Amino acid sequence: MALNSINTNSGALIALQNLNQTNSELGVVQQRINTGKKVATAKDNGATWAIAKNQTAASQSLNSVKDSLQRGQSTIDVALASGDTVIDLLGKMKEKALAASDTSLNTASFKALQSDFHSLRDQIIKAVDNSKFNGVSIANGKTTKLTFLANADGDSFTVNAQTISLAGIGLTDGETFTDAAGAKGAITKIAGALQSATNKLASLGTSSAGLDAHLSFVGKLQDSLDAGVGNLVDADLAKESAKLQSLQTKQQLGVQALSIANSSTSSILSLFR
Repeated sequence: MALNSINTNSGALIALQNLNQTNSELGVVQQRINTGKKVATAKDNGATWAIAKNQTAASQSLNSVKDSLQRGQSTIDVALASGDTVIDLLGKMKEKALAASDTSLNTASFKALQSDFHSLRDQIIKAVDNSKFNGVSIANGKTTKLTFLANADGDSFTVNAQTISLAGIGLTDGETFTDAAGAKGAITKIAGALQSATNKLASLGTSSAGLDAHLSFVGKLQDSLDAGVGNLVDADLAKESAKLQSLQTKQQLGVQALSIANSSTSSILSLFR
């Protein structure tokens, strides 16, 4: 038989313990709903929090890798654009040399074709000299290769430079012809330069495709890391919402139970009437 005492109310103590437990659980659920995370601090789950922080750091470091690879893409794209211009100009130079190889031309016509040839040659020099991104070129012969970040460990992705300047494709800065025979010889040289330029641009195109593929991989890797961290620390809000309503009901019942337990001692007063 339970002891009737005004000093110790066991029922009220038990009801208070249960209410405190419910309030504690309710606080946890409310925090998860507010933050969207089931593990927001090391206090929630030290091991999981540490893993999540390390993986988050790895994911964030990949932003630098992506930036580096994108700079590489831009550098190659500028070189390819310059190369397209060079090929177009070489085609026009070949056309002028072919026209100048016609022995029936008068002197004025020959001189005009020669002048056009020189102008096209000089345009190639300018196009290659200006093929820079962020002050760097892999087309003018001043750089042999460029390295970009490949992963968060600092490993590199190397792109070999391809010189498409006149010297790089077998011509000279003073390339010219002085007569029809010389113009005919220039046709052969320019044809060789065209072949060399296209081969070099094909190599740059392959490097660009490699950068694109690796950049796509890095993006997918970053997404996977972020998703993995989310699986570790994110709260299931649908589940937490249902739990919130359950705990709120439990809290109300706990308050009522505590009220009933506190009022039970008042019945002792009736013994003294």
